[in-house]
Order: sequence, then C-alpha cells, then structure tokens
Amino acid sequence: MHLTAPATRRTGIRDADGMAVASFILGLIGLLVFNVFLGPAAIVLAGVALWRGTARRGRAYLGIGLGVADLLVLLAFVQADHTVSWSF
Repeated sequence: MHLTAPATRRTGIRDADGMAVASFILGLIGLLVFNVFLGPAAIVLAGVALWRGTARRGRAYLGIGLGVADLLVLLAFVQADHTVSWSF
C-alpha cells in the first residue's frame, strides 16, 4: 500500500528550473545594486541549472548574460571612479 502518490516529475529538474529563474532575477537586480555579489551568484546558479538539465534554458542563459553584465557595470564604475564603492 502506497501512502504517497508517485512522483510524475523528478524534483531535480524542478529545482534546476527554479535556479534558472533565480539566476535571471539576481542578474536583473544586480544591474542596480550589489553587482559585486549578485553577478557571480547569477552566473553560478545559471551554470548549475544548465548542468542539471533545466527546461528553462533561455532563462539560464539570460542569467549568465546578466551576471556578466553586472560585472561589466562594476568594472566600468571601478575604471571611472577608481574605487569599488560608489561615492555620493
């Protein structure tokens, strides 16, 4: 007798889909704030999601692209101001 229903979809793929979406959101937010932390986090999450075989490959690739854009924005600020922090 089975007390639980059989899983119709592997949970690893569902987790990978969530990672792909999270990488996209972190990359998008990282363009505005905390790009030194959120950019690499977006890249790593997207890479893990792709490695696990996500169904949301487009979002994972966008997460990688936005993570790289976060780091490029940080690099532009560092070159313009010669510091990692923004001065007001």
